[in-house]
Amino acid sequence: MQHQVTEHWDEAMWQQAEPIYEEAFPEHGRKTKAIIMRMFERGLCALHVWSESQTAAAMALTGMDAKENLLVIDYIAVRGSSRGQGAGLACLRDLREWAGRRGFRGIVIEAEADPSEENAGRIAFWKKAGFTPTAYVHSYIWVPETYRAMYLSLDPENPVESHDGGEELFQSILRFHEKAYRRPSKS
Repeated sequence: MQHQVTEHWDEAMWQQAEPIYEEAFPEHGRKTKAIIMRMFERGLCALHVWSESQTAAAMALTGMDAKENLLVIDYIAVRGSSRGQGAGLACLRDLREWAGRRGFRGIVIEAEADPSEENAGRIAFWKKAGFTPTAYVHSYIWVPETYRAMYLSLDPENPVESHDGGEELFQSILRFHEKAYRRPSKS
């Protein structure tokens, strides 16, 4: 698969990614296009699109937590018709290489923590990709689902670790979300 990345708003790339994004994430569980555009305006994210034969097969929206030097995977999805064929793992390999070239210490994601077969399958996927789940479970006030951080260390000299069950790692995700949802200040 061909991996394209932009750190600036690119309407054509978004048009490729948007159907995959909307297919994978319910409306209540995804950021609006306006919020994502604002994130790009403030230099908070990158859009990744993977294509096969000129057709988008997967997408990801990533950000960073500068305090811990971690890449935050905000969203990642594979087109339904391309799932189960190794595309997700291939995308994560590309993200791992991309993050490594940029000097990130590691990658962090939030995975739904509610005990369901579907969530267990997602966590198994992340584990297969080398991610380690944390014990800490976070409850947001605006969504009913609970989440836990999962991480992948990239820097053997300064590894990502979870000393407190994952609460500190989850702060990386919360800092990213706080910046993403922050309204622009009025002049």
